[in-house]
Amino acid sequence: PAGTRSAVLNTEARTVEADVLSRRCVMMRLVDFSYEQYQKALRQSAGAVVIILPQSISSVPQDVVRQFMEIEPEMLAMETVVPVYFAVEDEELLSIYEQTRAASASQGSASAAEGTVTSGVWQYAVLKAALENKDKCRIVTLPLSNFFLQWLSHGADSNGSGISVLLELARLFSRLYTYRRTHAGYNLLFFASGGGKFNYQGTKRWLEDNLDHTDSSLLQDNVAFVLCLDTLGRGNSLHLHVSKPPKEGTLQHAFLRELEMVVSSQFPEVKFSMVHKKINLAEDMLAWEHERFAIRRLPAFTISHLESHRDSLRNSIMDGRAHVDTKALTRNTRIIAEALTRVIYNLTEKGAPADLQIFTEQMQIQEEQLESVMDWLSSQPRAAQLIDKDSTFLNTLEYYMGRYLKDVKQHHVKADKRDPEFVFYDQLKQVMNAYRVKPAIFDLLLAVCIAAYLGVAYVAVQHFGLLYKTVQRLSLKTKQQ
Repeated sequence: PAGTRSAVLNTEARTVEADVLSRRCVMMRLVDFSYEQYQKALRQSAGAVVIILPQSISSVPQDVVRQFMEIEPEMLAMETVVPVYFAVEDEELLSIYEQTRAASASQGSASAAEGTVTSGVWQYAVLKAALENKDKCRIVTLPLSNFFLQWLSHGADSNGSGISVLLELARLFSRLYTYRRTHAGYNLLFFASGGGKFNYQGTKRWLEDNLDHTDSSLLQDNVAFVLCLDTLGRGNSLHLHVSKPPKEGTLQHAFLRELEMVVSSQFPEVKFSMVHKKINLAEDMLAWEHERFAIRRLPAFTISHLESHRDSLRNSIMDGRAHVDTKALTRNTRIIAEALTRVIYNLTEKGAPADLQIFTEQMQIQEEQLESVMDWLSSQPRAAQLIDKDSTFLNTLEYYMGRYLKDVKQHHVKADKRDPEFVFYDQLKQVMNAYRVKPAIFDLLLAVCIAAYLGVAYVAVQHFGLLYKTVQRLSLKTKQQ
């Protein structure tokens, strides 16, 4: 279910228009993709499937994006022995695709049958070594799986938007906490974790290190609540996801009340609600990051514009920069900042009006900065298996946070070799070679022609031998006479 570890193949290329796909490498373009065609290739035991992606996902029509996002979870969850690859299109690959489609669509007609005897077809190979050929194209592909698809997913809304809001909140509160007279009675800890798509492994290990492996910790009986930020870059709704409804009189309940007040008084166009979902420990994957904290008895919740954790956008390769609305991201940042400030400074109890706007003028949310951070985050994949401790991404993020926060640290963890929860395989990209070759029917016809030639030659030699012997006998008789 996690994907094909390796697949050595050497098959002819076809598109779904062909009648027979068995033991063929089936090519599909994303703009023409359908689940029925994908299933057809699997049912006919195709040798492999290559889905060709455009250079820019934002150029794909929205109806195609929605259709693919609906079936993407099923593709990832389906067990299949057929290796499935993704490749980014270029002129050479599109040329191969068009030639293959023309040949596949015309299969079965008399003229096509005559033409394919001598015309060439494309053959795909994923081999340890390949013969060099002047008519050859090298295609970089990515195998289909929950792990490997992280190469293709840049996670703009999920969860680049959450990181953008986190960094903007760090900037805003650093200004409030600079002076003693504006310092609130609560300390703020900003935490950006990795491995979110792998059951929040970064959060889990950080909690273990700070709760289980130390005698004194900031987390020990010292956490008012944990606010997790997830998918905040679009839409006109906000939902506070909780594992247990907050009790009245607690700071969690005060934050919920302040959120409702800020939304209703300052942003009436936004629909706000609390979504209660109990933690299901029987599931392989947790629904939201706050559940990692709740399991360790730390009060936590997640704020998101998604009403359900099952929304397909959270794990889709279609989650690109175009799916983040900077205006909505800025508005949501302000809602969270206003509500959080009202809680930690206890403004409601001090009589501050509900429509009081705190972050204005020099303290306003910087939309341009949010946009530039989003552009940076969505320009590269950030999956755990792609980032090492010396990566430019981590160093840049640390530098940015260090501008506004004190005591910024990186925590690096390694998988337990004895009992790892996840294993990352190192062959994340695969080179597929496409060769221009003669079709199998050409080889068959050539073999028949050679056999016929040899047969004729054999018969001719036999007849020549008999003729030679006859002439010799006649010559001998003539001499004797």
